[in-house]
Amino acid sequence: MRFLHLSDLHLGRRLYDLSLLEDQRFILEQILKLLDEKNADGVLLAGDLYDKAVPAAEAVTLLDWFLTELAGRDLPVFLVSGNHDSPERLAFGAHLLESSRIHISPVFQGAVPPVELADSEGPLRVYLLPFLKPVHVRRVYPEAQIETYTDAARTVLEHWDLDPNCRNVLVAHQLVTGAMRCESEALSIGGLDDVDAGVFAAFDYVALGHLHSPQFVGKDGRIRYCGTPLAYSFSEAGQEKSVTWVDLGKKGQVDVTVQALSPLHPVRSLRGRFSELMEEKSDDYLRVQLTDEDDVPNALARLRTAYPNLLRMEYDNRRTRASRTLEPVREPTLSPLELLEDFYRLRNDQPMGQNQRDLAAALMREIWEDEP
Repeated sequence: MRFLHLSDLHLGRRLYDLSLLEDQRFILEQILKLLDEKNADGVLLAGDLYDKAVPAAEAVTLLDWFLTELAGRDLPVFLVSGNHDSPERLAFGAHLLESSRIHISPVFQGAVPPVELADSEGPLRVYLLPFLKPVHVRRVYPEAQIETYTDAARTVLEHWDLDPNCRNVLVAHQLVTGAMRCESEALSIGGLDDVDAGVFAAFDYVALGHLHSPQFVGKDGRIRYCGTPLAYSFSEAGQEKSVTWVDLGKKGQVDVTVQALSPLHPVRSLRGRFSELMEEKSDDYLRVQLTDEDDVPNALARLRTAYPNLLRMEYDNRRTRASRTLEPVREPTLSPLELLEDFYRLRNDQPMGQNQRDLAAALMREIWEDEP
């Protein structure tokens, strides 16, 4: 049985102030063509379909079109909400859509039964796990001891009666320990929102959403982030975007392949002297770094005659380097807890004690969980 694994469409996303709806429609049309060519048996959509919990009308229209196209192919579609989605809005009309084989995770009120499929190798069950925080799971299972995201995921999975002899597929939207982030993903309290990969041991394949870079978690090729179909920040410039194909044979046989996508406007960064850059032209989405020692008059407008989709321009020369009074001491992707530790060290000329760190982490966890 062959599935197309997608996630993090982020419909309605903007790159700086530029709407990406046209680019998103273009890449979704490309995905539909690939779907027709590959004779897929189903589609796994692992969350963050929208970029905002209250999406723009144009983003809703685009998702409506995409799901209608999928339903017209008579393929089962399995869809979970991500941390950017509103579970209530995404699940609107879910019961009605089931008649079109569109299966949407409901607002979490407990583990829902899997959807069962079958082929020549026997039954295959697809389980849907929307993005969850420990506070969501505690409300449903107050008797359970739930302190961490791992505890929360484990508690939900324990309420599913998984048949170890059946092929089991999970669609989920969580951060799994060991995965790598990039700058277009929101940071949380360092390490506190991780789910240990071991809780997914009973599944033959785990289709994950949340992280924008395609990657496996672990070495057995069962747990995978497919990544975004488009680059959503310049930290993803040059990263080849793709779709993930998952072929499940008999129990224990999983084959994962990747197929590249071609965006309407690639995201790139350019660096060089103004005169050198003006010798070329491109309609890619660009960030340009000029190395001229003297400011070039009207440089941005003049560069846009060659690069109409230039989104950001900056200088990197002796003057700008000398004016930087604060240099980052570590990678800019510090967690809130690490930022607090750096601030404490700066103000007190000594590191935080373990008791202080534990208290800060507990308070952050409480605040983080109570956010919608």
